[in-house]
Amino acid sequence: MDDRLRVAVVGTGAWAAQHARIFSRRRDTDLVGIVGRDPDRTAARAEAFDTTPFTDVDAMLDEARPDLVTVCLPNEAHFAPTLHLLGRGVPLLVEKPLVFSLEEADALLAEAEAQGLFFAINLNHRYAEPVARAKAAIDAGELGEVVFATWRFGGEANIGTSPHANLIETQVHGIDMLEHLCGPIRSVAAQMTDMTLPGTFTTLAVALRFASGAVGSLVGTYDSSYAYPDTHLVEVNGTRGRLLIEDTVKRLTVSRAGEATRSVWEAGYFDDEARTFEYTFDRHVEAALAAFRAGEAPPVHARAGRRALEVAHAIIRSHETGERVEV
Repeated sequence: MDDRLRVAVVGTGAWAAQHARIFSRRRDTDLVGIVGRDPDRTAARAEAFDTTPFTDVDAMLDEARPDLVTVCLPNEAHFAPTLHLLGRGVPLLVEKPLVFSLEEADALLAEAEAQGLFFAINLNHRYAEPVARAKAAIDAGELGEVVFATWRFGGEANIGTSPHANLIETQVHGIDMLEHLCGPIRSVAAQMTDMTLPGTFTTLAVALRFASGAVGSLVGTYDSSYAYPDTHLVEVNGTRGRLLIEDTVKRLTVSRAGEATRSVWEAGYFDDEARTFEYTFDRHVEAALAAFRAGEAPPVHARAGRRALEVAHAIIRSHETGERVEV
């Protein structure tokens, strides 16, 4: 294709490999470079995806001339590289969390706005098939008025320097998902524990109230295992029915009040794409590139990352004060 987009990836971690996989395989993109800190690791990753390694972002920008850059760095190292790229006038697709500080989030958004840049964030849970179907069912009124919703998610720890890494790095998906399905969260009341790693809040439980009047809960943990069945569960209960999302991509069940039968979606025998968590990112990329080519705003703008962070900081304040906090 003569109009292939030139895309570069900043990062060489495990999930950054998914970025490289997608853009190296798409027929409408060229993976023109991978940027990393370690020369040997970066060279190996670039060789695996038949592209050019760089250890300097500016050198990559000057030599590879990407149309779009994706950023997948350690969770607490997002701000400075992202701000630098925005300052260079580069359209971005970044990984969550956006950052850990609201002030830093505002600085990034302000720079992107000043530059008029495409600025997307990969909250890819939205693109799972069960989630897309759940959203459609809720919007169509199949559940009636939503009364309560629950998110539960957890596995092994991904410890950083922040005492709230579980909340901001992992449960950002839950905050975004609950608002995606049920509308804005208006207040939170939180409990947290650091019993397994003093000083780091590895498990939390939050009571929620939505702007609609519905209530909900969010339970997130680093004291569990991704090997367990039902690592992830979302329940949305309305006046006319209920839906359950299991393990993000595994199953959607929709029930109607008073009926013993239920409707179930599961990926069919040949539908490996729909049952694979990593491919939720492929789906997001498809939508993001369509918007980028059309000169439209991203389907998941970086503002969604800022919004999830705002709710997370309200949860932290609630835990610290012992009070319900308005968002």
